[in-house]
Amino acid sequence: MSQPVRIVIVGGGIAGLLLATRLGNQLGRSGQANITLIDSSPTHIWKPMLHTIAAGTRDVQQQQVIYLAHAREHGFTYQPGEMTGLDRERREVQLAAITSPQGDTILDPRTVGYDVLVLSLGSRANDFGTPGVRQHCHFIDSQRQAEAFNVALRTRVFRSVAKDEPLRVAVVGAGATGVELSAELSRLLEVASGYGDPRVRERLSLTLLESGPRVLASFPEQVSASSRQQLEHIGFHVLTSTRVTSAEAGGFRHGDGALVDADLMVWAAGVKAPDFMSQFDGLDINRSNQVVVNAKLQSSADDHIFALGDCSSLSLPDHDRPLAPTAQVATQQAEHLARHLPGWLAGTPMPDFVFRDFGSLVSLSDYNAFGTLGRFGFFQGGFIRGRFAQLSHAMLYRRHQQALHGFRKATLLWTAEQINGLVQPKIRLT
Repeated sequence: MSQPVRIVIVGGGIAGLLLATRLGNQLGRSGQANITLIDSSPTHIWKPMLHTIAAGTRDVQQQQVIYLAHAREHGFTYQPGEMTGLDRERREVQLAAITSPQGDTILDPRTVGYDVLVLSLGSRANDFGTPGVRQHCHFIDSQRQAEAFNVALRTRVFRSVAKDEPLRVAVVGAGATGVELSAELSRLLEVASGYGDPRVRERLSLTLLESGPRVLASFPEQVSASSRQQLEHIGFHVLTSTRVTSAEAGGFRHGDGALVDADLMVWAAGVKAPDFMSQFDGLDINRSNQVVVNAKLQSSADDHIFALGDCSSLSLPDHDRPLAPTAQVATQQAEHLARHLPGWLAGTPMPDFVFRDFGSLVSLSDYNAFGTLGRFGFFQGGFIRGRFAQLSHAMLYRRHQQALHGFRKATLLWTAEQINGLVQPKIRLT
């Protein structure tokens, strides 16, 4: 009797967890395949939500998915671990040792064998080797980093109130993360003003620095211009065409040596896959450490290795450049592979991936939202703003929840969130 095929998915982000859930339901429960999801964190957070966790305007406990429990419900296995390398000859994923917070070794370095490997390791900001960034800046690329920033933020807010001094924040990178985080920080302090000190928002001085000529460079021009206008309307300094040359304890140096003073510094510029991927065993890797894949989402060097989402680079015939590292792309790629991988395992050719651009949305907290409707459906390419855009943005997360949990449980989760919102503080206070 043949053994079930071993499908290993590394990375439990948007694409990885969705794929593990779908394949677990289809193949894992029936014993046709052993599905294993590997991630260094025990929980999943929808990455476009990390800026709200960092600001403390959303309860992380309500939003996270616990991998172990989710795996049990959906027919796959979760293994904690951080990938460090790949042995294609042995078909093994190499994992780092797991240690306790005190430094004690819990698990030694180990390997996990696979028949089919799916890499969905996500991405992180790219500091481009800028001096001082790693020493002085916060990153918002993971739940751990978002929560660490929130701790630092609350400490600085407390000091600002106690000493009646400005709270100076500088964010480098005016992509979606930088822009949305900036707006969320303003909203946080507006709400905090109702908890004792009405001047706490007035003390916020925030500067957003972008090396390119406009904010939200990957978005349509109208979305970019409207977002910048909104940020400036709420009192932020937006510096475009400004290249940061270094970070130091007191702020960012840029241009001819001018200093942007800051007590809290965030680096949200650039996109790259994890550094260890640059040394992957014989795979085609680009300068951003991404695996170059073909239209079937397979590595050009090994058709038993697939890569999805931000850690992959896919150029399609009808696109001028590789697909952008967005949640929309990652979701569609995971859905494509979940739909066609079972057939491919049975000998059916894998069809090419087709990307459908449903538009782009950016939400500036409760202030406003802007977006375009994409190339499909009614009002193709139409510009939207205000309440309808905010609702559309919120529905992206609800769709993600429904894809993971099904309609019934997703509805219950939404209901629980609404009830908790009536009885709990609107921001994180402790």
